Amino acid sequence: MSITSGLDDSIMAALESEAEALELRAATNADREFLLAVFTSTRLDEFARSGLSGEEIAVLLEQQFTMQDRYYRRHYPQARFDVVLCEGMAAGRLYHDWQDAGLRVMDIALLPAFRGRRIGTRLMHALIGQAAQRGMAAQLYVESDNPVRSLYRRLGFEKTGENGIYELMCRPAAPFEAVAE
Repeated sequence: MSITSGLDDSIMAALESEAEALELRAATNADREFLLAVFTSTRLDEFARSGLSGEEIAVLLEQQFTMQDRYYRRHYPQARFDVVLCEGMAAGRLYHDWQDAGLRVMDIALLPAFRGRRIGTRLMHALIGQAAQRGMAAQLYVESDNPVRSLYRRLGFEKTGENGIYELMCRPAAPFEAVAE
């Protein structure tokens, strides 16, 4: 898997040597329903406790998905919006932006059937590995109660700020060697 266009074959080889092959492909308009399903799967539990009907929740989540997509595309016009494929099956989404200042990981989300299989960890290893090779820092926002924060800390990210319910986490430009998690 190559995270950025043909950047590092050694990272691709490392990911392909894992048990499950991962690939990325650019998301297209035809992927909208799939990307909405991924987004919805990450928010459904939260909204299920709201007292809203299933139909109201579906409408609200579609509106949020649309607003988030517009925001990302407007504010990060050079970003990559990828579908994550696991063994050729659409498994999730990875949105990331390479700027002069460094890598911004905008979103990693997987369908429930693909969670807990180290896919997100492998994607982060590939991204951080490429950022390290380019001498770049990496940053991301994560909800303050999201358990994935512990993974990000193990990968060298530190909390550097807050924005509402989100923490800004940054990893300085530094060497990186992926280790089994």
